[in-house]
Amino acid sequence: MISYLLRHLQVFFYTLGQLARAPIASLMTIAVIAITLALPTGLYLLIENVQRMSTALDGGAKISLFLKADIDDTAAAQLTERIRQTVEVATVEYISPKQAMAEFKRLSGFGETLDTLTHNPLPPVLIVQPSATLDTPQKLDDLVKRLRTNGEVDLAQLDLQWVKRLHGLLQIARRGVWVLSVSLALAVVLIIGNTIRLAVLSRREEIEVTKLVGGTNAFIRRPFLYTGLLQGAAGALAAWALVSLCLSLLAGPIGAVAELYASNFRAEGLGSYGIAILVGVGAVLGWLGSRIAVGRHLGSLEPR
Repeated sequence: MISYLLRHLQVFFYTLGQLARAPIASLMTIAVIAITLALPTGLYLLIENVQRMSTALDGGAKISLFLKADIDDTAAAQLTERIRQTVEVATVEYISPKQAMAEFKRLSGFGETLDTLTHNPLPPVLIVQPSATLDTPQKLDDLVKRLRTNGEVDLAQLDLQWVKRLHGLLQIARRGVWVLSVSLALAVVLIIGNTIRLAVLSRREEIEVTKLVGGTNAFIRRPFLYTGLLQGAAGALAAWALVSLCLSLLAGPIGAVAELYASNFRAEGLGSYGIAILVGVGAVLGWLGSRIAVGRHLGSLEPR
């Protein structure tokens, strides 16, 4: 077992030396892989941040519960507490008829006209902020139906139209990113496969001599597999750096827009888990491309 690991370690450092001896070619391959992987990664982060931004700027989908006119503050407070205990609810805000009238006067500009009313026609209202786990229109609609069953509620209202539109657009965008990712993953396999193919052909004589002295296909294949794996992983790391640079350049304008909406929203990049997945995908694609290329050409190279 130890000798097996030592052989792989030896091949690993040998491969690093081979890449270092051709820095320009290696960097060009890594750069192409980085650009190819950065595009779907950047689009994925764009979709996730758009969803977060819509929640941060618009406060998410809020449910308005219009209570019956004869409900007093005590009954409204008890209902507020019951709803607040619901798992699917993040926050509940109670707006009394007096507060609602004061706000309406301030926004409408008809304060003097409204003062002539003999009674306040506005009902008590509860503004319910659903939990972030309710991320689909169907889940939000189910919550509205349950809240509507409370006897104190006269009308439950939720503007699902914009929620459905946003959810639909994000679903289409996510599906598009998956299609693009698969296409570009295939491109990475082809790029690395072509690079390894050229490396195999350039070392034709060395491979034939190795086979002549008893070297197995697995022994010959191993350095090329490590080359593809390292190039794929390095390209993925470069893609992460490129996407992070773009996010840092956009951070200022995004923050300025968020401040206009009194929000502290900030765009987020890949976390450590996301970086690990990206590097792992790059390494697997590199290994796969080199495995296909070596397997295709190694059999035809026999000592004469």
